[in-house]
Amino acid sequence: MSRDCTLYLHCFSGVSGDMIIGALLDSGIVDISYLEEELNKIKIKGYSIDVKKVTRGGISGTKFTVVDEGVNQPMRTLPDLLKLVDESDLSQWTKERASEIFTNLAEAEAKVHDIPIDQVHFHEVGAVDTIVDVIGSLILIERMGIERILSSKIHTGTGFVECDHGTLPVPAPATMELLKDVPVYSMGVENELVTPTGAAFVKTLSSSFGSMPNGDVVSVGYGAGYKELEHPNLLRVVLFKEIKNGKSHEITILETNIDDMNPEVYSYLLERLFQTGALDVTLTPIYMKKNRPATKLTVLCRPELTEPLLDLIFKETSTFGVRILDGSRVCLGREIVKVETEYGDVDVKIGLKNGEPITISPEYDDCAELARRKGVALREVYREAIRSAEERYGV
Repeated sequence: MSRDCTLYLHCFSGVSGDMIIGALLDSGIVDISYLEEELNKIKIKGYSIDVKKVTRGGISGTKFTVVDEGVNQPMRTLPDLLKLVDESDLSQWTKERASEIFTNLAEAEAKVHDIPIDQVHFHEVGAVDTIVDVIGSLILIERMGIERILSSKIHTGTGFVECDHGTLPVPAPATMELLKDVPVYSMGVENELVTPTGAAFVKTLSSSFGSMPNGDVVSVGYGAGYKELEHPNLLRVVLFKEIKNGKSHEITILETNIDDMNPEVYSYLLERLFQTGALDVTLTPIYMKKNRPATKLTVLCRPELTEPLLDLIFKETSTFGVRILDGSRVCLGREIVKVETEYGDVDVKIGLKNGEPITISPEYDDCAELARRKGVALREVYREAIRSAEERYGV
């Protein structure tokens, strides 16, 4: 498969290492024999894998299990794991991602227990099942030609869980540490839905969190959790092909209605929003309660810039609340070219669909400067720039 696919993780029942690899196998893109062959490149023994179809909440999925064959495994530290990965015959891509995931796991445990990272001894990372879950999932992702990984908001569950450290709240402390800056929610399910391994995997590899992207669905897979719950205990993965009309981007939409602010502030506000990284900002005249004239501020941004832009809006405006919406946008490819006109050179933006030009937009500043300098109407400069570009590109 060509390397132009997007993988979406729908974490409506949380996420764990075995659910990830189970869902990837369930998608049917890669055969289990290839996975077994690649896993043999890791120098560990004493385990086998079991892959079987199960149902959770009436939905069929794949349950992936690492079976302990009774071989006494060492309690590994992070240096041990990094050495294990480095000395394997895995691809460089898989080695780098695995090392990053294991390091993030160790950093979270080290912070929770207040010890140096290279002194972390904890069963979850040292266990063979976690090593196989993480590296196996990476093997499948690379083989499937996945270019980008996105995730939904993550359902965490609630309650308490028993582990080597005793009784811990859900999400477990290391999991909670890994989920910093990740959008999460809980529906009151009394179970641990997110494991540290699952959290580390998603946090490390997902480029954004939000709604399902636009695209052509290639395949869908379901990875089954260990328990039967009151809802389908599954992780859904959806493999997409890139949209043909342009590239789809996940965005966040920030909106607020303001009816009590000096209008002079808006000019400064828009400048600061763009400087902070907003993709677009609009002001819309509206009427609020009691027919009070107001302005709706709408800001489009990349998801990772939500917090800085929210801080700026609260600091610079009189609003008491901002709506946050998940969305996506599809953009044409674009190219800036310089064309000659009888008035001078003008930069023109060419909109591309599948590499072919379909729209032309002259740059305002260039056209306005030429109109002032030559003493002609602005629309005439625009007309000449468009004509010149059309002749050059056949639009």
